[in-house]
Amino acid sequence: MKVEVKTLDAAGSGEVELNDAVFGVEPRADILHRVVTWQLANRRGMARAARERSDVARTGKKFGRQKGGGTARHGDRRAPIFIGGGKAHGPRARLFTLSLNKKVRALGLKMALSAKAQGGQLVIVDNLDVAEGKTRTLVEKLGKLGFGKTALVIDGDALNVSFAHASSNLPGLNLIPAVGANVYDIMRHETLVLTRAAVEKLEGRFNG
Repeated sequence: MKVEVKTLDAAGSGEVELNDAVFGVEPRADILHRVVTWQLANRRGMARAARERSDVARTGKKFGRQKGGGTARHGDRRAPIFIGGGKAHGPRARLFTLSLNKKVRALGLKMALSAKAQGGQLVIVDNLDVAEGKTRTLVEKLGKLGFGKTALVIDGDALNVSFAHASSNLPGLNLIPAVGANVYDIMRHETLVLTRAAVEKLEGRFNG
């Protein structure tokens, strides 16, 4: 699959041959759903446990007479009805992490990249150099490229410093390195933007 490479000025900069094994896979909703569910589940923090009656550091001595005191019968101050007592039926410690086969995770990323390529939502740029890292300059360039309301920009090993500075306060535009490419971020953005370096890294990730 050949895709035109553009500059940030929307000018042509040649073509790049995309590997069909990475960008030409037929997307499947069930695979994408499994990978996104796995990602979001693993982002959840652990549920913390509450201290129950046996966990509270209070005296276990019976503090009143069984009868004749004019009050209810109590054995100790750990009971949930007392201030400082243990929680009754409190939450237990729980992990929400899921496991997913590496082959399914890799297939999901290929399908996410392929979905953007086949849907016309993939843009390949030569580089991300922005003069002096100015946001105003970058906004003018993005208007010519037509990235849409939201765009995920993936660079190579290291992020372009000038582009990172210029795009840091632009809503809807996110920049990540190639090693951080994931299904959830790719699918939730309208446009996927890859640099030449990002294409090489992503294809090398699956081929090597």
